[in-house]
Amino acid sequence: MIKSLRKKSIQIIFIIIVLIIFIGIMPVKAAAKGQVKVHFIDVGDADCILIQQGNKSMLIDAGNNTDEDVIKKYLLKLGINKLDIIIGTHVDEDHIGSMDAIINDFEIGKIYIPESNITTKYLEDVMNAVRKKGLQVTVPVSGQSIKLGEAVCTILAPVSRGYERLNNYSIVIKLKYGNTSFLFTGDAESVSEREMMRRGFDLSANVLKLGHHGSIRSTTDEFLKRVNPQYAVIMVGGNNNYRHPHKRTMEKLKVKGIKVYRTDENGTVVAVSDGENILFNKKPGSYNYNK
Repeated sequence: MIKSLRKKSIQIIFIIIVLIIFIGIMPVKAAAKGQVKVHFIDVGDADCILIQQGNKSMLIDAGNNTDEDVIKKYLLKLGINKLDIIIGTHVDEDHIGSMDAIINDFEIGKIYIPESNITTKYLEDVMNAVRKKGLQVTVPVSGQSIKLGEAVCTILAPVSRGYERLNNYSIVIKLKYGNTSFLFTGDAESVSEREMMRRGFDLSANVLKLGHHGSIRSTTDEFLKRVNPQYAVIMVGGNNNYRHPHKRTMEKLKVKGIKVYRTDENGTVVAVSDGENILFNKKPGSYNYNK
């Protein structure tokens, strides 16, 4: 009897150990239910941002045409095979270059791309992929809200049409989760920033993804004052030819004591919010600028 009980106990312990090992090696398929994870994926002087809330995922932009493998590997490593929402902020290569490949290889929910009077080869590639999958593109409407699990994303821009510069067509999104918020600005420049301020949108956010890779054309004094972020993220490539980030932009951040995270110094940056606090996976970067 005692031997039988011991044998059963050993079997139960063995099963428990196997389960623990199995669970331990399973990929993390989603953010914890009570948090938002924002992954600023390092794709050089381009944008690619993955947002997870619970089992829902959203991708904002998809880097250059050559970033396809980097983005796919990153998503698959997290166990992601479906993107509930994809947003192409505008149709420049460094924002939608690999979006056609992502659409081809992943299950896709809804796609948002702004309407503009300018087309590019990269937009044509994306639209071909959309048609092949039998999907549709939704044109963003300023003021519209989108749910991502328990998080709420509000589209703030573009406010109007007929911009001279393609960057000002950028979709700008404010994500709110609990008492924390993130502002994703694509390549929106001063023209778009002024329009959002005139509309009276609540631009305040804990984390600001700087517009146009820290360019002098974005992050005006008044806009930065309205956002009043604790943290700034700059998606930028090292030793680039565009003077990103610009001296004047970095000086503004430094004067205000805003902590800066940047992909040229930090690599991929991940911010996690529990609705009250935001933690980053890296130490802040410098206020250095591209001369």
